[in-house]
Parts: sequence; structure tokens; C-alpha cells
Amino acid sequence: MTDTTSNQMWGGRFAAGPDAIMEAINASIGFDKRMAAQDIAGSRAHAAMLAATGIVSDSDGEAMREGLLTVLSEIEGGSFEFSTALEDIHMNVEARLKEIIGDAAGRLHTGRSRNDQVATDFRLWVRDQLDATEGALLALIGALLVQAEAGAEWVMPGFTHLQTAQPVTWGHHMMAYVEMFGRDLSRVRDARARMNECPLGAAALAGTSFPIDREMTARELGFDRPSANSLDAVSDRDFALEFLSTASICAMHLSRMAEELVIWSSAQFRFVALSDRFSTGSSIMPQKKNPDAAELIRAKIGRIFGANVALMTVMKGLPLAYSKDMQEDKEQVFDAADNLMLALAAMEGMVRDMSANRDNLEAAAGSGFSTATDLADWLVRVLGMPFRDAHHVTGSLVALAEGKGCDLPELSLEDMQSVHGDITQAVYDVLGVHNSVASRMSYGGTAPELVRAQVARWKEMLG
Repeated sequence: MTDTTSNQMWGGRFAAGPDAIMEAINASIGFDKRMAAQDIAGSRAHAAMLAATGIVSDSDGEAMREGLLTVLSEIEGGSFEFSTALEDIHMNVEARLKEIIGDAAGRLHTGRSRNDQVATDFRLWVRDQLDATEGALLALIGALLVQAEAGAEWVMPGFTHLQTAQPVTWGHHMMAYVEMFGRDLSRVRDARARMNECPLGAAALAGTSFPIDREMTARELGFDRPSANSLDAVSDRDFALEFLSTASICAMHLSRMAEELVIWSSAQFRFVALSDRFSTGSSIMPQKKNPDAAELIRAKIGRIFGANVALMTVMKGLPLAYSKDMQEDKEQVFDAADNLMLALAAMEGMVRDMSANRDNLEAAAGSGFSTATDLADWLVRVLGMPFRDAHHVTGSLVALAEGKGCDLPELSLEDMQSVHGDITQAVYDVLGVHNSVASRMSYGGTAPELVRAQVARWKEMLG
């Protein structure tokens, strides 16, 4: 096949034919340069260990460590020129180090491989991201606690099937999300503790014959311990999968809350007003204020879910130890992390800025026969009626009220007694929405007193 034919097949993008294609598919510098700080931290720890164990001279060790700081400053300053021909961040850094310190740079790779190097870099990057996610979750939980405490006794409708069910408090609803994001926080902390093992020193797959000190490098990089099996160390990406799994669950929670904010801010509900900072206007309808931030959170979640599936698919068929497939582990993790952090920040901002419409919440809380369960409970508690019978009597009273076009508290005592003669005036004490929420004193219930107790518990836990 002639070169001309090759060029036609591959097109102008790959004018040099197969060599250009191989360079493009093999190179990862376009995305793994995001791990520059982690790569240099790992190399500086490795250089210090090589010198401490006598594998390289102290002068070479110091030159490598200082030279790597120079490389880092160039990268952070924007003057570093990345080369696709050098494939990845590791070779780009090492090549520049050689230009700075000379032949001593060639000794940096003693006792390690790009396999354990990239596993260490990526693990450090994911660990940093878990720390950032923890901070973002703490900020969001803090914003929710402020809302919950302010509205501990504001009544609103609680829903099942998006149908009015029973009255709850605004504070109770906010605290439900505190619990959800609290579980996300727990998963983040749990994942971080489990992944905090250092692969550096596993080399290509079998360890090394050099007398390295893996405890030293692990300690230098803030790991709890070195990984215990060299094969597993270079082939493991569970830490990235756990991050994506944790991110996916958290993203699902964000999407659920975003959906509620979209509904609540609509003209039909008017439960909340979102600030102008997290809303946009319409290009044609001047009356509209669109909850775009909430809608974009809801949409971006798909990218996080997709990243989780993508990496699972990459890893599912790989034999031990390292395969080039694993170069595809980073882009989706980077994208998921970016979108998760953006969604968390946007949600925190919306929660901090939003204002609940207390009057609309209370008016909606009393609609849709929301105190029907309170009525049934009263029939059981006061009249000693079996619950199934009380449920039937309450259903008849709801039907009566529906026929009259009123709500349960608006039925007269005569109306009530037409369904069951033993009902007394005392029943009206339980039919108000404030009485309803105040009575829900079982642990975890919506009573304002309990909401305040839960807010205090979370504040104490979070310090």
C-alpha cells in the first residue's frame, strides 16, 4: 500500500500514516498532565528514599529533588512545554529533569516502573479529590442545617407518589437531605481510609531487587502503609471505582434535590424562591425565572453515572497485572470529579441563597386531606377502634368532605357524627397541621422539638 493511499485512508489528521496514529492512541499527556503535582510528589519521595538507602548518592538525590521542584514551578507557572511524543506526564517530567540536572535524572527511575508510578500518581490524585469532596459535602450539609434550624416549625406537605400525604416541617425535610449527604460523607471517608495504601515500589509487577524502603516512601506520601502485593498494586483500580461509585450515589442525591427545587420554585408550587445568582431569565418570556442551576445539576449527573460504567467496563476483562487498557482509567474519573464538585458547589449555593415561602408551605400543608392519618389515629387512640375500622371511617369522612368541597377540619361535628356517632369535639384538636406535626414525637419524626435535636446532634458531630 502506498503512502498516498495510507494518507487517504487515515485522512489529514494523520498525514504521516500509522506512526501518527500510534502516537495519538498511545499518548496520554493530553489528560494525565493533571497529575503533574502528584507525579512530582511521588518522584521526590522516591528520590529521597533512593538516597537514604544508598541506592543513589546523596548529591544525586538532592539534585533530583530540587530539579523536580523546578519542573513543578514551570508547570504551575504555565511555561512548561508538554510533548505528545513523550507520551505521558512521567516521561515529560523526567525529560525536563534531565535538561535541568543532567545524567543524574536517569537514576530517578531506579527501583520503580511506570506501572507503579502511575498507580501511585492516580491514587494520590483520587485521594486529593476525596478530600475536596469531603469539604464540599461539609459545606452543603452546613447550608442545609441553617435552613433546617430556621424552619424547624414551619409546616409543609409531606408527599408520597408526589401526592399530599401528611404534614411535615420544612426543617424535617431539610434534615432528610442532611442524612442523605451525611451517608455520602461517610462513604467518602470510608473510601479514603481503604485506598490509602502506597503502590510505589511494586515496580512493573514483581517488586524489585534493589534494597528500597517502601515504608519510607509510603510515609513520605501520607499513606498508611505500602500495598502488600505487587501484582495487585499495579493492577488495582478499585480506589477509582469506589470514588466513582461514591460519586454516583452522591450525584443521585443531588439530582433528587435538584428535581424538588425545580418543582418547588415553579409558579404552581411557589414553595421556594431561588436567588438570581442561580437562575436565569427567558429570552422571550419576561415573566420567567428559570432554575437553570438545578436543571444542569440534574443533567450533569449522567456524566458521573457514565464514568462509573465506563471504568467498570474497562476493568472487567483485564488479566493481571498491567494492561494498556488501564490508560483509559483517568479521563472519565477527571470528568466525573469536575462535574461532582461543580454540582456540589452549585447546590450549596442554591441552598444557602434560597428562601422558603412559609405562607405557601403552610397553605399547601393543610390541603389534600393531609391530616386524615391523624384522624384515623385519633379514632384508634380515643375510641379504641381497630385501625382497619378507623381507616374505613376516615375514608368515608374524606369522601364526605370531598363531596362538600371542603377539607376535614371544615366538616361540622354533625357531619362527623353522621359517619360515626361517637366522634366528639376533641377530634378537631388533631386536625390542624401544627398539631399534627407536633404530635409526631417518635424518634426520627417531624416534630419541631425533634428537628432541633437532630440539628444539634449534627452540629456536634461535625464540630
